[in-house]
Amino acid sequence: MTFLFAKVVKNDESTYKTLIFMAKVYEFLADGFEEIEALAVVDVLRRGGIDIQTVSIMGREWVETSHGVKVMADLMFEQAELGDADMLLLPGGMPGSLHLKEHEGLKRALLAQAAAGKRIGAICAAPMVLAAHGLLDGKKATCYPGFETHLPNAIYTAQLVEEDGLITTGEGPAAVLPYAYAILSYFVGEEKSKEIQDQMLYTHLMAQ
Repeated sequence: MTFLFAKVVKNDESTYKTLIFMAKVYEFLADGFEEIEALAVVDVLRRGGIDIQTVSIMGREWVETSHGVKVMADLMFEQAELGDADMLLLPGGMPGSLHLKEHEGLKRALLAQAAAGKRIGAICAAPMVLAAHGLLDGKKATCYPGFETHLPNAIYTAQLVEEDGLITTGEGPAAVLPYAYAILSYFVGEEKSKEIQDQMLYTHLMAQ
């Protein structure tokens, strides 16, 4: 089941009505991406009923992870209708994050997403992509230790997950579950996100 979330808008008669929208998320894959940081997020969001699709920027469906695992993306970059995205996500890993940074189409999509006031997320090495395009200027952010040198204009916090406005960043592989649950909560609420955490035994893990 795909989760539907509501927005309250004001119509021309100055009365309010609730519109129902289907949450849509795209995650971009490039050769050398970190598989756990990409696929764990897909797993969590799909458990929560979110329509998340993976998008290859490599000009082919099959993308190879940083550990040599081949993954078939749902879409090619040219097929993705990014204008309707509620959130765009970047997994980390090297050299995947470098490929993401160098992709002009993705750069345009990220800048358009930010200009439209919509959400963006990046984890591990991938926050450097956002920093390279000026999207972390003056914002709190986290990343894999050592990559903070690529975030010269951000406020580096070294947190597992950092949220500043509409941008969410994660520190690295071990941060992927709290990162994913934070993202899920934006669309389904804290209660539903907590329910998924319980089902996946994350709550039990954190209680140890």
